Amino acid sequence: MTLMRPTQPASFLGTGWSFPPIFDRAHATVVMTRDVINIKQSLWVLFSTSLGERIMLATYGSNLRLKVFDALTETLANEIRSLVFKAVLDWEPRIDLTQVEIVQDAPLDGVLKIEVDFVVRQTNSRSNMVYPFYLTESTLPPPPL
Repeated sequence: MTLMRPTQPASFLGTGWSFPPIFDRAHATVVMTRDVINIKQSLWVLFSTSLGERIMLATYGSNLRLKVFDALTETLANEIRSLVFKAVLDWEPRIDLTQVEIVQDAPLDGVLKIEVDFVVRQTNSRSNMVYPFYLTESTLPPPPL
């Protein structure tokens, strides 16, 4: 995990608060993340946010939560894929999506995995992340580091 202290130079890919926020009591600061870790955490926040949830950025988010109680069909997978592509296109200019896969991890338990493959524009490096999507009501675990 690439954590950043205030004395380190800023990354050209972006620097931001870690998610969930981590506080460094010794230096009285918030721990910052950068590079691909920051991009992945930004995607996690983007996918976890409903449209209209942020008052000053009403179009920020993906509205995946509206699909929580829908039937597990190919149509649902295509709708989720479309929501993810639109959210990333609108709100994450640092990457280009190459593929979004919807994988039925435990269909009887209502768990889908949204596998996102992307290319970082500045470095042309490939990366991926997996976002668990629960089709039954539950609380999301914190993102992996």
